[in-house]
This record gives sequence, C-alpha cells and structure tokens, in this order.
Amino acid sequence: MSLLRSEQLYENEKELLLSLSKGDEDALKFIYQKYWQRLFLSAYNVLKDKEGCEDIIQEIIIKLWQKRESLHITASLSAYLFAATRYQVFHFIRKSPGRPELLENLEERFSNNAPDMPLYTKDLQTRINRAVETLPEKCRAIYKLSREQHMTYKAIAVHLQISDKTVENQLSIALKKLQQALGDFILIAPFIVLVNRL
Repeated sequence: MSLLRSEQLYENEKELLLSLSKGDEDALKFIYQKYWQRLFLSAYNVLKDKEGCEDIIQEIIIKLWQKRESLHITASLSAYLFAATRYQVFHFIRKSPGRPELLENLEERFSNNAPDMPLYTKDLQTRINRAVETLPEKCRAIYKLSREQHMTYKAIAVHLQISDKTVENQLSIALKKLQQALGDFILIAPFIVLVNRL
C-alpha cells in the first residue's frame, strides 16, 4: 500500500492509532514508511553510525507494535516516536563510553529533526512534577535535592544528616515510583533519568 493511499485510509492520527491497537499491520507499515527516514536522520545526526541507527529505529517500531494494545499517546505520534528515538540514542551513547564527542551539542542536534519534541517534553515534565509531589516527604526532599539542585549523594547525606546509603535507597524508591506513575510514558521515563545523570 502506497504512503498516499494510506494517508487517505487513515484520515487522522486517532484513527491510525486505533487501527494499530487492533492489530492492523497496514497501520504499522504506514507509520514505518511515514516516520522511518526522519527518525533515522534524527538518530544519525547524533551518532553518525548507520548500522546503529537502523537498529535503533527497528527496535522502536518493534516496541510500538508490541505495546500497541496498551499504548496511550497524549501528545502527537511524531513527538512520541522522536522521544523514543532520543531515549534509544542516549542508551546507545551510555554503552559507548569511549566516544565523548557524542555528547557535544546534543540538544541542538536533536531539535533540528524533532519539531514536536518541546511539546512532548513539556507534557512529560508536567507529569513528572505531579508524580514527585505524591512521593513521601523524605523521598521527595532527596529527589528534589538530587534532580533540581544537582547535589551529590554525599552532599545530600551531609545536608540531611543521613547516610549515603539512605540517599541512594530513597532515590531508587523515588525513580521506581515515578516510572510507575508515568504509566504510558514508561518508554520515555528512563530518558529523563539518563539526561539528569549525564
């Protein structure tokens, strides 16, 4: 089925995602044809690794199909796919510690190919902020000192007069609770964690 004919068949994104959730393989093919090149270029613009980028996009499409029945996208599909690409690229970078040049000007290189990303990131950040406010008081305080004030485990321990291990445990609890609270954003949640730890 051609891309033009598919665009006529799936009149809007809601219809497309509904068809995908029902196991419509043509809907998946349409998404692949429509977004593959842009997603690939977004990843390649950062990694400069053709094979690695092809693997990343393939993995994203496979996960999209595997999660199709539970998928709930509140922003655009484009933003969701670019966010997924971002996460996979960061994952690739973390597995390539011998290539520090990959970290240079990341935001600029990503934003050139992901116009919907600011909207999606804003939505994700709002959800994270809400989830943070539901954390137990001590856990929330430690999380905020770590992520918002960028304090080290040791500095937090001294500031709150607790052990380094307590800080580590509380942060681990906070991140697990946040990932649970994010629900359908679970694919992107680790991306935020990676950014904060770089």
